Amino acid sequence: MKTKFQKLFPGFSLVEVLAAVAIIGVVTFMAIPNIVRLKLDGEENLARARGETLNMAMASYVQALGMTTANSIWTSAGSDEARYSNMAIYIAFAPANLSNGFMPRGYTATLPPSLTNLAVKTTLTGPNGSNIPY
Repeated sequence: MKTKFQKLFPGFSLVEVLAAVAIIGVVTFMAIPNIVRLKLDGEENLARARGETLNMAMASYVQALGMTTANSIWTSAGSDEARYSNMAIYIAFAPANLSNGFMPRGYTATLPPSLTNLAVKTTLTGPNGSNIPY
């Protein structure tokens, strides 16, 4: 038989609330590793796409300036940042520099030292220091 208080304020018992919280906790515990893995896979895929973007920008750079002129300007640029700034106009919505915002956090892109062979691609390095094939 229900008491007057239970009739006035119907609700869940403490055991029912604890069971619901425990079920939510178990489901969350099972889902978090998958969410983290999806985030890491997404960052790696973004790094690969950005590497391909850099390769396409290098090809556009050579096509616009000609192989000889593009290669002489490219090789005289002493760093990847300088090379990136030369070809950034060929990338849609490119940030101001390569190291700040273009690649996902922890990933680096190393541009080739010469443009004589466009088959040589940008080298991508992951957060753990390993090269990323693409």
